[in-house]
Amino acid sequence: MPHPHRHPTLTRRRLLGSGVGGLLCLGLLSAAPGLLFSSAALASDAWQRLDAAQQVVGDASPEGDGLTLDLPHVSEDGSAVALTVGVDASLDDGDYVESIHLFAAGNPNPEIAVFHLTPLAGKPEVSTRVRLNETQEVVAVARSAEGKVWATSREVRITVSGCLMRGDDVQESLSNPRVRVPDSFSASQPGEIRTLITHPMETGLREGDDGETLPRHIIERFTVSVDGDIAFEAELHQSVSANPYLRFHLAPEASGEAVFEWHDDTGESARETRELNVS
Repeated sequence: MPHPHRHPTLTRRRLLGSGVGGLLCLGLLSAAPGLLFSSAALASDAWQRLDAAQQVVGDASPEGDGLTLDLPHVSEDGSAVALTVGVDASLDDGDYVESIHLFAAGNPNPEIAVFHLTPLAGKPEVSTRVRLNETQEVVAVARSAEGKVWATSREVRITVSGCLMRGDDVQESLSNPRVRVPDSFSASQPGEIRTLITHPMETGLREGDDGETLPRHIIERFTVSVDGDIAFEAELHQSVSANPYLRFHLAPEASGEAVFEWHDDTGESARETRELNVS
C-alpha cells in the first residue's frame, strides 16, 4: 500500500494482491519461507512506540514469554507475508485468551487485525497473510479474560514492497468461500479450521489507471458461531492480504452447526455452514 511520504512514485503502481497464493488450496498455505524467528523471545519495547498498541496494553506490564509470533525473517513479497500468532502461556483455571491484536508499525495504518476468542475457540493460535509496506517490526499484543497481557514483536525484511500489485484479473468480491473443518472432533478438544474467500481487500490508498484514488473495499469482520454462540471473531483492516486466509481452532462440546460469515464495508456478506461432528 502506498506510503504517503516515503513512496510517492509508487502510488501509480498496482497493489500486490491475490496473485501470491491467493488461490492456494486450504491445506497448502504452510509453504511459507522456512526461516522463522524464535518464538521464545521476550517482549521488546516496540509496542511502546506505537500508540495503537499502547491503548491495548493500557496500564498493564506485558510479559513476553508465552506469546509467539512467527514470520519469515525475509519476505520477497510484501503483499502476502505468512504470519502465525499464538499464546502458549499457562493460565489459571477459568481464564482464557480473550483477544490477540496485530500491528504493522511501518504501514500507513498500523492496525492489521484483532482476533476475539472464546472458550469455544479451544486454542489461542491464528494464522493469516498480511501486507507489509517496508522492512519493519510487526507487533502482537494479547490479553486474557482476567487481564493478563503479553506483547512481542518481530522484524521482517521486505524485498518487494506491499505497495505494488500484480495485474491479476479481479474476481467478484466475497465469492468462492471455502471452509475446511475436521471430519470429527473430540469433545472440548481443539480442531483446526481453515477458511479462504475471494476479496480484493482494496486499501483505499492507491491510485487506479486513471490517477484517481480507488475506494476502500475490505472485509471488516469475520465471525464463527456454533449453535448460535460466537466462538471466534476477527476484525480485519487494510493490512490483511487480498483473498483473506485464516487458520484457527474450534473446540465444540457436542455435535452441532457452525456458521461462518464474512462482512465487508459495503454491507455485503457471505455465509457458509458446516456440521461439526463430536465423537
